[in-house]
This record gives sequence, C-alpha cells and structure tokens, in this order.
Amino acid sequence: MAQAEPLISNISDTAHLAAVYRARETERQDALFHDPFARRLAGKRGDQIADSIPFSNRNAWAWVTRTYLYDQLIAEQCQQGVNMVINLAAGLDTRPYRMALPPALQWIEADLPGILSYKEEILASEKPACVLQRVRLDLSDATARRELFAQLGRRAAKSLILTEGLIIYFSADQVRALAEDLAAPPAFQHWIVDLASPGLLRLLQTPRGPECDRDGGRRSIRCPHENLNHRLRFRWFHE
Repeated sequence: MAQAEPLISNISDTAHLAAVYRARETERQDALFHDPFARRLAGKRGDQIADSIPFSNRNAWAWVTRTYLYDQLIAEQCQQGVNMVINLAAGLDTRPYRMALPPALQWIEADLPGILSYKEEILASEKPACVLQRVRLDLSDATARRELFAQLGRRAAKSLILTEGLIIYFSADQVRALAEDLAAPPAFQHWIVDLASPGLLRLLQTPRGPECDRDGGRRSIRCPHENLNHRLRFRWFHE
C-alpha cells in the first residue's frame, strides 16, 4: 500500500491553512473582513490541513485578528503616502485584489515559485486594484533578497514591508540578518511584523481566550495599537 502524502510537506502548505481561516471568517454574517478569493485558494487541501490540526477552530481568532489588524495598518500607511508595499512570503494573500488601494500603488509579492504559480492560476481572471508584481524568491537566500531589496529601494520613495507569519520560521540569527537587510534601503521606512510571544503561545494552547466579557459567544478586547483607537471584536471558536 502506497504511503499517503503528508498534508503539510513544506512551508508553503501553511498558506492554504491561512486561506481557510480567511474563508471561514468571510462566510460569517458578522465577518470582520471579506476575502472573496480565499475559499478558492484554500481548496480542499486547506480544509484537510485545518481539520487535521487539533483545536484548529479554537485558535482561529489569532489568524483572523492578525488579518484584520494588518488590513487596518496597511490602509493607514497608504493614507500617509506609502507608494510601495513589499509582502515577503506573501503566500495566498489577496489584499491587492480585495482591498481599496491607490491604483498607482506598487505591490510586490515575494515567495517561493510553487505557491505564487498556484495563486496566479487561481486568480488569472481577476484584476488587482493596484500595480502588482510577483517575485519568485527563496527569502532564506540572503544574497538574492539583498539584490531584490536594493532594486526595490530605488523604485519607491516610501515603502512598507509586510512579514505575516514569516519570522516564526526563522532562527534568531536569520531574523537579525533580515532586519539588517531591510534597514539598508532608505526607502524602506515601515515594517509590519507579527510576533508570537511566549504568552500568546500559552494562550493558544489553553481552552480560554483573553480575560474579557463574553456576550453570546462574542468577546471584545482593547486593541493594543494606540493609533487604531477602536475595540477589536473577535469570537471564541468551539470545536
């Protein structure tokens, strides 16, 4: 009997999992954001990966919250004059298609060839809201990424860097090297990055969310980002 292929065989497969969470959020009546492409991109493989992970629904709030906050911060930066967004390890992200972005904005997606080719095939008939370019690149290749950063640094006056779910796969030395490379081009002025603290990791492993009021299965927390000045709502997902 042939051995079944593992559901997660490389880092790119986690992009299908992220797409599942965006799709499931989009399908809620009280969705915090809408990604009309997520379900197609996630495919059956995405649901299989999610269903194979114990308590995956229970931890969905973290993925949903991250997506929502990134959306808000990107919109904020665009309003403040950013003219290039560089999404490192872009995976199956669809913000160039689903967000209201300036038409002249340059949006760069960098990731491994396989995942970008898959996304291009699924979204072939869709039109992005801005100027979209995809760069096939292994971001662990320091020489190649420095060359890319130097090229992009000459093309824009004010760039925003995104790393969403990337640095958790890097060692401390690799994160330090990436930060140094991003600091080199003067045009690279802002970097949105997500950090999984020890406290968050413990939270994801417990059956309770942050201490806050519960109302009909919904929870509210005070967003720690002062500039947003709003209450971020998220639900508690049960098995």
